[in-house]
Amino acid sequence: MKSVHAIYENGVFRPTEPVELPEACHVVFEPKLIDPAQLDIERAAHGIDNVYALLSRRFDSGHADVAARHNEHQP
Repeated sequence: MKSVHAIYENGVFRPTEPVELPEACHVVFEPKLIDPAQLDIERAAHGIDNVYALLSRRFDSGHADVAARHNEHQP
């Protein structure tokens, strides 16, 4: 099973991403504090992965040659 990142707020651990567990199941875990600087690095790495995933998709704008229409709306 993979690690689950969570935020502790108001006496409750709230996962920061979806968790694949049955509803109302019991779990045991050992909380480990994460250095905020390390967390920022992990978030940045995860964020850039999302950007690359988005950029790798192809989107159909409905226009055959978008570059040819570049100046169409310029003053």
